[in-house]
Amino acid sequence: MKKIHEFNDIIRKLRKDLFGKGPERIHTIFVDNMAVSTLYGNLTPTEKFIARTPEGKKIVHGARTSMIQAVYAEKPPEGLEEIVEAKLLHLFSDFKIDDDIAVSVFLFDRAID
Repeated sequence: MKKIHEFNDIIRKLRKDLFGKGPERIHTIFVDNMAVSTLYGNLTPTEKFIARTPEGKKIVHGARTSMIQAVYAEKPPEGLEEIVEAKLLHLFSDFKIDDDIAVSVFLFDRAID
């Protein structure tokens, strides 16, 4: 339980630093060599405004998903690999703009205990 809490804190801080607002709630489960995180309440007021049109939704979705994947691909956030005692291989992420829900699947090099 402590491991999940610490993992969520790192995710929240990174997103707050990147986007100016972290998720209001994160639910993470560890399954084999994956951490699956569902993030609720992510969008800033500006993003919500932009996302009022179909084109705006595409812009916010693209920016959110590609930016977060680029950051993780460059270097995992400080402490993330240490908490799970495994090396991050890849991050898969998607975002449902209408519901303000994001899902991130972290793939590690070994099972998480």
